[in-house]
Amino acid sequence: MPTLVLAATSVSINLGNTLSKPTASLLVILAGTLLAVAPSLLILLTGFVRVIIVLGLTRQALGLTTTPPNQVLVGLALFISLFLMAPTLGAINHDALQPYLQGHMSVAGAFHAAEVPLKSWMLRQTGTEELAVTNSIAHVHPASVMDAPLTTVIPAFLLSQLKSAFIIGFVIFVPFLIIDLVVSATLMSMGVVMLPPTLVSLPFKLLLFVLVDGWVLVLQSLVTSFR
Repeated sequence: MPTLVLAATSVSINLGNTLSKPTASLLVILAGTLLAVAPSLLILLTGFVRVIIVLGLTRQALGLTTTPPNQVLVGLALFISLFLMAPTLGAINHDALQPYLQGHMSVAGAFHAAEVPLKSWMLRQTGTEELAVTNSIAHVHPASVMDAPLTTVIPAFLLSQLKSAFIIGFVIFVPFLIIDLVVSATLMSMGVVMLPPTLVSLPFKLLLFVLVDGWVLVLQSLVTSFR
């Protein structure tokens, strides 16, 4: 009677924890994972939130609903965010990515090396009050701000981005609000009640925005607001 013999085989998965160059299959898996979470990383770890909110508030202050389109604002915010993050991304590439790809650093070591420049940039944009709130919620009491975990730094960073974006948006809204008030008072004094004041003030707001080179001023204030 024939006997079936099953040879025991061992399957091992190398995740790159040893100091050796990562395999091509592992790089493909890491690249696919990074592409899958790239939108979330863009929103959570860069200045994209502040930029897109300010651009949206600027469009709303002008009285425009679909001009410029959302695709234009998102694309502009994306490139501004990449421009602001270029030094940090270069440091991550030099200190973490290249040593890992060359086999000089493990995955854990590369993660910790990449965390340092990223956390330093995020903490420069984060207010002390926001960081204190997230640390108290998480019951974390780090010895220094650099010792704070990313689980508390990221939400504090996002809260600071929202605060800064609304402050800049308020400053942008004020001159356009004055124009709306002046036009509305003028129309009421003339007895024109059938014509919407926003329709009359729109050309004046566009003219003022073009004369002062508004988009350049907004983008310049955005870039300089990042420390």
